[in-house]
Amino acid sequence: MALTLIAVAVIGVVACQVVERTSGDHLTPTTRPSGSDGLDQGVLPSRATVFDADLPGIDGLAPDLRSALEQATRDARADDIEIFVNSGWRSSALQRRLLDEAVSEYGSREEAARWVASPETSAHVSGEAVDIGGMDAYLWLSERDRGAAYGLCQIYANEPWHFEYRPDALSEGCPEQYLDPTHDPNMRP
Repeated sequence: MALTLIAVAVIGVVACQVVERTSGDHLTPTTRPSGSDGLDQGVLPSRATVFDADLPGIDGLAPDLRSALEQATRDARADDIEIFVNSGWRSSALQRRLLDEAVSEYGSREEAARWVASPETSAHVSGEAVDIGGMDAYLWLSERDRGAAYGLCQIYANEPWHFEYRPDALSEGCPEQYLDPTHDPNMRP
């Protein structure tokens, strides 16, 4: 019984944080490099899609991830769902700024690590992750594990918008999600 109550409490906290984190573009004006629109560092404009190949944040995606997301986006459109990419490839400098801002916001590097990876461990810096925009879009991908059919998997329970390409998902389904990045052994430098 106690374990069930703890699980319900954790889900409630995560749900509240998800609503807070997804209510807008997580790359705030302070994140954008001063004197620049940040596009060269991976900042994406509102409503960018995987087909905006002229943007470094899209162009820098790993080919398998990009191809899978292109197909998923085409198929989602058939269901009147538009998949936007809020964030794709990011420069190390942008990732460092995001981490520094998270440390300021959350009060410690340990708490910030639940939401933002270091440049050395970030799947965004390597072009192997996307943050999907539009709650309907990431719900569409997660419904009945639909993303697995494309190799697109949600990796962290506290970040339902964050997807990475996992080729094994095509035959085996997506791996179990980590509660947050601090539980992911790949996040340790």
